[in-house]
Amino acid sequence: MSGGIDVDQPRVLVVDDEKEVADAYALRLEGVADVTIAYSGGEALDLTDSSDPPDVVLLDRHMPDRSGDDVLTELRGHDIRTRVIMITAIDPGLGLLELPFDDYLCKPVERDDVRAAVDQQCQVLAYELLGEYFRSESKRSVITAELSPERLAEHEEFTALDARTDALRERVCRLLPGADDLLDTFSGIDREGY
Repeated sequence: MSGGIDVDQPRVLVVDDEKEVADAYALRLEGVADVTIAYSGGEALDLTDSSDPPDVVLLDRHMPDRSGDDVLTELRGHDIRTRVIMITAIDPGLGLLELPFDDYLCKPVERDDVRAAVDQQCQVLAYELLGEYFRSESKRSVITAELSPERLAEHEEFTALDARTDALRERVCRLLPGADDLLDTFSGIDREGY
C-alpha cells in the first residue's frame, strides 16, 4: 500500500488516554486528515457531534475513565455515521465477537498502516452514505417536480430532507473523489415521467 489517503481530508478523531500515543497517531495523519484528539473516553463522546461527526474514530480500548469498549457501544447508540478502528495493545480474545467496531489494529501500528486503514474505512463510509444520498435525492427530485417551491418552503419535513440530501452529497464528494459525476448522472434521471 502506498501509505497515501485517497479521500479529501477525512475528519479523524483519535482517542487515547496516553497523550504521547494520541499525538503520535495525529502526527502520522498530518497533512492527509483533519485530526481532532481526545485524551479520554468522556472527551471523545463530547467531541462526537451528530450534526458533524468524524468520518473515522481511532479508539484505544484501555482507558481509565471509560473504556474504549464502552465508548464504542455508546457511539453506536447515537445517530451518527462514522467508522471506528480500535487501536490497542490489548490481546483481542473472543470478547471481540460482541464489539461493533469496523477494524482492529494491534499496537504498535506503522504510519502507512494507519493511513491505509483510515482510507479504507472512509471509502466504506462513502459507499454507505451514497446509498442514503440516492434514497434522499430520489424523494427530493420527485417532490420538487410535483409541488411549488412556496409550498415546500413551508413544509418542515421536506426542508429537513433537502438539507440532509445536500449534506450527504457534500460528505460523499469529500470522501469519494470523482463522485460528483456519478451523483450528477443520478440527479439527471427523469423521475417524474413527463
